Amino acid sequence: MTYDALLLQAAQRLSEAGSPSARIDAEVLLSYATGHNRTWLYTWGDRECAIWEQARFDALIAARAQGQPVAYLTGEREFWGLRLATSPDTLIPRPDTETLVEAVLARTPAETGRLLDLGTGTGAIALAFASEKPGWKVTGADIRPEAAQLAARNAKALAIANAQFIQSDWFSAFSSSEPTVLFDIIVSNPPYIAADDPHLREGDVRFEPLSALVAEADGMADLIHLVDAAREYLSMGGVLALEHGYTQASHVREALVSAGYHNVESVQDISGHERVTLGHL
Repeated sequence: MTYDALLLQAAQRLSEAGSPSARIDAEVLLSYATGHNRTWLYTWGDRECAIWEQARFDALIAARAQGQPVAYLTGEREFWGLRLATSPDTLIPRPDTETLVEAVLARTPAETGRLLDLGTGTGAIALAFASEKPGWKVTGADIRPEAAQLAARNAKALAIANAQFIQSDWFSAFSSSEPTVLFDIIVSNPPYIAADDPHLREGDVRFEPLSALVAEADGMADLIHLVDAAREYLSMGGVLALEHGYTQASHVREALVSAGYHNVESVQDISGHERVTLGHL
């Protein structure tokens, strides 16, 4: 069978299984299964594929048809132009989160400083910022040691030397330091989905760690905690930037204002939803 025929057949199967991006999924998985990039597949799609390539591809398509995320099947995902290793221990980096990186970079004229990324996962946010601001010292923290280790491996693979990753339950790793470690920017994409949200039963989210998705108080508990706790670890004039659900922006703004932050504003994602809210101490 040719590569083109394989792709057509696989895309149809994934579409019938409910994939919203069936053709792209099939192309990415065929590229991974064969070692040929997507440009090669476009150019030489009329060539016959090897039996072992078809067998490997068929297994990947079967797993994807059952709902397994492409990023977990291939073990990688691109974010901010960086190729990141992924694992079921972490959330899959998503384009919406690039809004957080863009918002912070747009408000960071300084070429040196300290940034903390809480709940770093794959290290996507921390590494994107560090790649753009090599003079900054960037720290990523995650409660799961497996996540912190994965982020550190991503930093090494990408040769990003100004980012380090540690295990920490939010600020716990910094709570006993004397003097208190202060950061110019603190960012986070924390859990912000309510436990009864029906979206937890749909798509890739079904396979991602619930601890990185769900928060109490209708998804607001961790956001409120970060608003309150970050004050102790921000330098004067420092910025707190939080990703949140598209219906939570007004609640996050209110929490920031009540906690004494100023110049509070929300930023829209690529779909026009208020996805990120920032406040200055």
